Amino acid sequence: MSDQQQPASIAQAIQEVSEKAQLLVREEIELAKVEVTQKVAKLGKGAAVAAAAGSFVLGALIMILFGFAYLAYWAIPFPDGQPFWGFFTVAAVLLLLAALAGYIAFRALKAGSPPAPTMAIEEAKLIKDTVSADHPETTI
Repeated sequence: MSDQQQPASIAQAIQEVSEKAQLLVREEIELAKVEVTQKVAKLGKGAAVAAAAGSFVLGALIMILFGFAYLAYWAIPFPDGQPFWGFFTVAAVLLLLAALAGYIAFRALKAGSPPAPTMAIEEAKLIKDTVSADHPETTI
């Protein structure tokens, strides 16, 4: 084997490896695209079914509230015997529950604000003090 053939074969081998690596990268990218497309399609189908389930639940809740309204009309002796009093009773109970939930949410949001990472800030200050100290072993 001559000296001139050897560099040519090395260059050819490097070129082949480079081409095969490029082909492999392109195939991997194409596989990733197909995989992502399939997952997005599955997520879309799942979201559509979840939306349908949510609308069915919403309809059921409305029917339950109507049932509670007629139950309140039947169970509570209102003076004039009109069924709308049952609906007003259920609406009042729902408003009371909404006010309670709003109050609880307000307290939870007030307790959590502002969302500052105090532990991380304290740790960063400790690290800064340790790094800038003349004797770092005394800061720990």
